[in-house]
Amino acid sequence: MMGHAGMAATAVRYLRAAGATASATAASGSAVPDAQGTASRAPLRAVREDERAPVGRDEFRRVLGHFASGVTVITAPGDATGPEPCDAAGLAPGDPDRPAPAGFACQSFASLSLDPPLVAFMVARTSTTWPRIARAGVFCVNILGAGQSALCRGFAVSGADKFAGVRHVPAPVSGSPRLEDVPAWIDCTVQAVHTGGDHLVVVGRVDALGTDEAAAAAGPLLFHRGMFGEFREFRG
Repeated sequence: MMGHAGMAATAVRYLRAAGATASATAASGSAVPDAQGTASRAPLRAVREDERAPVGRDEFRRVLGHFASGVTVITAPGDATGPEPCDAAGLAPGDPDRPAPAGFACQSFASLSLDPPLVAFMVARTSTTWPRIARAGVFCVNILGAGQSALCRGFAVSGADKFAGVRHVPAPVSGSPRLEDVPAWIDCTVQAVHTGGDHLVVVGRVDALGTDEAAAAAGPLLFHRGMFGEFREFRG
């Protein structure tokens, strides 16, 4: 019987062969046969500038807005030195010349893998905060709770001091701002970055995580159809 390694190798060979056939056939404009020999569509490709997108942006937002999600704030330290008392230039926290930490509100977040522990978030390629997170190479996911919609809005704006008046402490491994009074936090190292249209898919390796049970007791902050809401248990 073929072992897992052999099966994996066979699958890889098949996919490579199928990919080569699909690429060649797609270039000629004809249909691509699948494993059963029936015709299927050519591989997906990006929409060219001179083509009309198959779905309008407003309609896409309207329909996808029906999917309720949690809300997070992704943060990163102002430098890549971690939770040290001074940065590489010898500047202590609070020094006006020390690079400020980065952060933005994000609803496109999800757990990705249990072994190894991985999470992922999506960020617009036009984001001015993402390059600062990328340079740090680390980040902390702060999961917001009920009653923290104002905190979320504060991190959703650009060109302002998002951390003004926001209490936070360094996350234990990355030194990223861990916001106080949030139900849960996840300290991560950037594992991989993938392109996804006008967004980037950022995969993070989880280095540490924790919860604040008192904050979690109030429940999560939810986002649905452009509005914030709270969770209510249904007993029926």
